Amino acid sequence: MTARAAAALRRAALAASLLLPLPLLAQPRPFDVGEKMEYDVKFGAISVGKGYMEIVGRETVRGRDALHTVFTVRGGVPFYRVRDRYESWIDAQRLVSLRYVQDINEGRYDRERRFEMYPERAVFIEDGEEFPSVSEPLDDGAFLYWIRTIPLEVGQSYTFNRYFRPDRNPVTIRVLRREPVTVPAGRFDAIVIQPVIKSRGIFSENGRAEIWLSDDDRRIMLQMKSRLSFGSLNLYLKSYRPPTAQ
Repeated sequence: MTARAAAALRRAALAASLLLPLPLLAQPRPFDVGEKMEYDVKFGAISVGKGYMEIVGRETVRGRDALHTVFTVRGGVPFYRVRDRYESWIDAQRLVSLRYVQDINEGRYDRERRFEMYPERAVFIEDGEEFPSVSEPLDDGAFLYWIRTIPLEVGQSYTFNRYFRPDRNPVTIRVLRREPVTVPAGRFDAIVIQPVIKSRGIFSENGRAEIWLSDDDRRIMLQMKSRLSFGSLNLYLKSYRPPTAQ
C-alpha cells in the first residue's frame, strides 16, 4: 500500500468514526467489581441518611457476563422515610442492561418491580408480560455507570434512544459547566451534567437533577442534587473505594 493510499484510508476511517453514534465511541470503563461510593444524603440542608453506589460482583445472566450494581438511599425526616434500592445487571462487555430491580419505599409508597431485558430481541419482560424495548437498553442505574464512559463537552447536549422503555426516550444529557466542588471526601475538579429522562423520580424532567462527576478518567459521581415532590434530595460523596478487580 502506498503512503498516499494509507493516508486516504486513515482519513476515511476518521470520517466514518465521526458518523458513529456516541455510545460506540465510548472509552474503556473506569469501574469494576469492588468500587464503592458512600454518600451523605440531605433533604435541603438537613442531613437525613446515607447513600451507597457499588459494584458488588460479576454474575452470569442468561449466559452473559454481567456487572451487578446496587444503588441505595436510606433516610428521611419525621413522618417521611425513604428506603430505595436499585439493582442493575449490566453486560460487562457491551454495557447494556440485562436485568433491573427497583425496590422503592418513599413515605406510604411501597413498590418492587423487576424487569428482564433481552437486547438481542429488543424486548423486556415485567410480570411475565413482554413489551417492546430497544437494542441497546439502559435502565436508570446503568445510565449512571455508562455515562462515565462517554466524552462530554461543556455546552453540548446529547440525546440517546437507549432507555429500556421506548416511550421514555429520548434521554437527554446536558453538559452544563466545569467547576471545583468540595464534598466530605475532599475537593475535586468537576464536570456538571443534567440527565433528563421522561419518567418519575430523580431524573425526571421536573426534577432538574444535576450531577457533578470528577473531571478525570474515573468520572466518580461526587454530588447529585434533585428536586422531588417532597423537597430537594442531595447526595454528597463521603468516601470512595476503587475497584478491586479490572
